Amino acid sequence: MMRAGGMVAQSRSGRTAAWLLLLPALVFLAVFFLIPLGQVLYFSVMDPKFTLHHYVAFFTDDFYWRVLFGTFRTAAIVTVFCLLLSYPLSYAIVRLGGGFATVMLLIVAMSFWTSFLVRTFAWMVILGNNGPLRGILNALGWTPAPELLFTRFSSTLAMVHLLIPFMVLALYSVMKKIDNNVVRAAISLGATPFQAFRRIFLPLSAPGIVNGCTLVFIMCLGFYVTPVLLGSPREQMIAGLIGTQIEEFLEFGEASATAVILLCVTMTVFAIYNRFVGLDKLWG
Repeated sequence: MMRAGGMVAQSRSGRTAAWLLLLPALVFLAVFFLIPLGQVLYFSVMDPKFTLHHYVAFFTDDFYWRVLFGTFRTAAIVTVFCLLLSYPLSYAIVRLGGGFATVMLLIVAMSFWTSFLVRTFAWMVILGNNGPLRGILNALGWTPAPELLFTRFSSTLAMVHLLIPFMVLALYSVMKKIDNNVVRAAISLGATPFQAFRRIFLPLSAPGIVNGCTLVFIMCLGFYVTPVLLGSPREQMIAGLIGTQIEEFLEFGEASATAVILLCVTMTVFAIYNRFVGLDKLWG
């Protein structure tokens, strides 16, 4: 009995220590996440009295639907191009290994050391009227060269560049766990290298594809700086619309309602992913 009592006391002491370790993180989340989120929810339904007018306006105005559809379309395009560009790179890193893998992973990791804002301004220089890309087009005889800056093309291109590292890491984390002996066995049994890739390696890497696409798509839904600085004012994304509502029109109620709807959309995507895959598998 005394031994059992000691084990119970030790278990309680361990739980207490665990909660004490979690306390700083919980306080941080409460102060810098839950309280601001509560304020956003409050502003979305108080103008100055309780009302659902802002939500009704969002769902009954065609303009908001066009912005929401445009945001989803851009996020889907960025996700597809990130996948098409990242999959061959991740595959090469896994298959070649050695020094090549080290250098490529270092380059991918270095992208996280430079802020999104700095890389966005770099694209403004590259795509500007006096930038090197237009200079190359002019040298090739394309005169006058098309306007590249402040278009959907420029913002989409920059977002693909910014989000490729996330896709590469999501794919690599799954691909590196695939046993290459399985592919070799398929080839030894008569399959061509392409058949072995298509029927063995590609299906086994599907979790990485799902993880990467989900991560990139959700991040792209909330992009603000890059679309605002590089994109066309006529083709706003929903985060840019929220910024405009606050900065130009001081419509805190409308902006808060739009932000809550964006949050609900994002959480819905997360819930679907968690239902069929599981958030614990997001990084392989």
